[in-house]
Amino acid sequence: MRDFGAGYSDTAWVSSIMLAMLYGTGPVSSILVTRFGCRPVMLVGGLLASAGMVLASFATRLLELYLTAGVLTGLGLALNFQPSLIMLGLYFERRRPLANGLAAAGSPVFLSALSPLGQQLLEHFGWRGGFLLLGGLLLHCCACGAVMRPPPGPGPRPRGDSADDAPGEAEADRAGLRLREAPPGGRTRRRRLLDVAVCADRAFGVYAVTKFLMALGLFVPAILLVNYAKDAGVPDADAAFLLSIVGFVDIVARPACGALAGLARLRPHVAYLFSLALMANGLTDLSSARARSYGALVAFCVAFGLSYGMVGALQFEVLMAAVGSHRFPSALGLVLLVEAVAVLIGPPSAGRLVDALKNYEIIFYLAGSEVALAGIFMAVATKCCLRRSKDTPPSQGAQGGASDTEDAEAQEDAEALPTGAEEPGSLQALEAPSPGAGPGEPKEAAEPGVDPESV
Repeated sequence: MRDFGAGYSDTAWVSSIMLAMLYGTGPVSSILVTRFGCRPVMLVGGLLASAGMVLASFATRLLELYLTAGVLTGLGLALNFQPSLIMLGLYFERRRPLANGLAAAGSPVFLSALSPLGQQLLEHFGWRGGFLLLGGLLLHCCACGAVMRPPPGPGPRPRGDSADDAPGEAEADRAGLRLREAPPGGRTRRRRLLDVAVCADRAFGVYAVTKFLMALGLFVPAILLVNYAKDAGVPDADAAFLLSIVGFVDIVARPACGALAGLARLRPHVAYLFSLALMANGLTDLSSARARSYGALVAFCVAFGLSYGMVGALQFEVLMAAVGSHRFPSALGLVLLVEAVAVLIGPPSAGRLVDALKNYEIIFYLAGSEVALAGIFMAVATKCCLRRSKDTPPSQGAQGGASDTEDAEAQEDAEALPTGAEEPGSLQALEAPSPGAGPGEPKEAAEPGVDPESV
């Protein structure tokens, strides 16, 4: 802020643009993953994220920082974020909540290390040197992408058919993201790379509204926490350590909550667990709005990290259970696009209010109210939709657990999907025991578009 002569609202746009790119380019990432597979998309994403940070170290204006650290790095992180979640849906079914929790724990590990690391880099190398070194660290995303091996398919295909596929199609085929569908006539055609028809599903609509309300306030306390502590008179090093406390608690909370959600009695009610986590996070913000002492801030960080970890562990498990793993890539991309709009509204508005009012209390009240409202809406809407689903006789296409959207596509999907690949696709699926593979067995990837003649 001192170098560019900017206020809280101006600097908050850097993180907001990065988050908006991370979420807003979700549909683009979905299309690229469906077309080329997870591994090449993650490799390109790692290069873009690193290049954005390196170029940001040479920025002379705030606009250049927006374009490099915000747009370019955010796009690179988006191309790493979504494929990593899609791979979980391909490999795991029975223990998927635990897998989601363990995978989500990587975010707080980096958060707990990044805050003190960033403070040290700032003191020894300045913010330009810090950006340059962070760009080097982000190259590790390429190494992570290189090990994203697609799960084994049901069997080898005839050489003649495999030779006709482009390299990107073969990769997506092995990853369970087949690019062609086989209608009853036997002719193959291009599969839609982004299934926008999922928007007609009630389960998806409830989840999208919940995520929009949640994103308005969920990230605001974490973004403003360090500046809030400094404004309260906390030394810089101690203020930076507060984010590490959030990260340490988050590391434990995410896998623990994932294991809890995977229990047989709780997994059918995962939507309500997610609602409870959102309400707990919102109430934490509301009750800590007047925290000024360092001890009170530490207590807030512990409670916030616990509830934030629960939200992080459950949010994508709820979406997978609602729409099914075969429609998860498209649903995830569209949900992230909705969330991007909220991210562009929430943190910048909070920063502008801080500049205008010089008071953090109202920010915590607003953020907490938005997150708590998201939890209440999720619980009430889930209950209402379940009641409506039980009162409405299931159609022929929905008796197998398919969603409302799948009913409209029953004829073309009946031939394209093997029987074992059908998954629950509505909120009612969250109230039924989930089918799964045996313990320790990876889920067999579905091949939604295999040509009957090539099997």
